[in-house]
Amino acid sequence: MRWKRFVTSVWYALNGVRLAVCYERNMRIHLVAAIIVIVAAAVFRVSKMEWLVLLITIGIVISLEIVNSAIERAVDLVTDEYRPLAKEAKDLAAGAVLVFAFLSIIIGISIFLPYLHVFFKNSLHFHK
Repeated sequence: MRWKRFVTSVWYALNGVRLAVCYERNMRIHLVAAIIVIVAAAVFRVSKMEWLVLLITIGIVISLEIVNSAIERAVDLVTDEYRPLAKEAKDLAAGAVLVFAFLSIIIGISIFLPYLHVFFKNSLHFHK
């Protein structure tokens, strides 16, 4: 019986991810960025530690976007009219995503910059 409840809860959670991907434009943008990062990490053969940092970063951005979407829907469910606190709740949730998205860009740059430096240094040297 517990196993069935667990499987059902996982099914509901996967449906939540599906809803975010299907209906949230920013989620699709984050997923495209994640795919680009994963491909780049594979091409440059980043270290295991760098892989872990990248995957954790991707997971946090995607999770924050899902939470942001849930907060937006919950606020919309409570009120159809403009309310300052409802706007603040939505803005705060979006701000959390934005802060970590910027941090993830900094993390990505710090990981990929040395690889890009070597790549371009070798590419330019090769063509001389």
